[in-house]
Amino acid sequence: MLAINFSPFPVLQTERLLLREINVSDAAQIFKLRSNPVSMQYLSRPVMKNEEEAQLLITRIKGDISSNTGITWAIALKEQPETLIGTFGFWRIEKENYRAEIGYMFLPEYFGKGYAKEVIFCGIDFAFHTLNIHSIEANIHPANKASEAVLLKAGFVQEGYFKENFFFNGSFLDSVIFSLVKK
Repeated sequence: MLAINFSPFPVLQTERLLLREINVSDAAQIFKLRSNPVSMQYLSRPVMKNEEEAQLLITRIKGDISSNTGITWAIALKEQPETLIGTFGFWRIEKENYRAEIGYMFLPEYFGKGYAKEVIFCGIDFAFHTLNIHSIEANIHPANKASEAVLLKAGFVQEGYFKENFFFNGSFLDSVIFSLVKK
């Protein structure tokens, strides 16, 4: 079985971005991200209503890191390391299967700048070479063509399309599953 230890917290960098630990001081930016209807349009979760919900999410993220069951980074521009512009993480790690599921999101003003590609490539490298993950999964909304495009550029392949497999907000939704296997 996969052995994972996120202590000390792994800070990662790309050419333009810093992936750092999420702190309580990020609550306002987490709220801004998770209450934005454009950022949340393909994420089947309710939009946040207040900063207290952001604090609860931060507490949950820190608990996942402490228990080594998941990790989420704050994404920041290198020249503004204190300002969270998005999040990236492995929120579901199946240690017995050496498999992790990624999730990522950005504030809309950072869409279309190539940041998701940078983050995903950095995350792939960390997963395969540091964590010893064998395969990475991404579960996306079928209409999220931007996410699909970046996953395909990163070498992911579509594994499946599930009809109405997720119930959210009174509706059954489809899911598309992509994966990348360590070479």
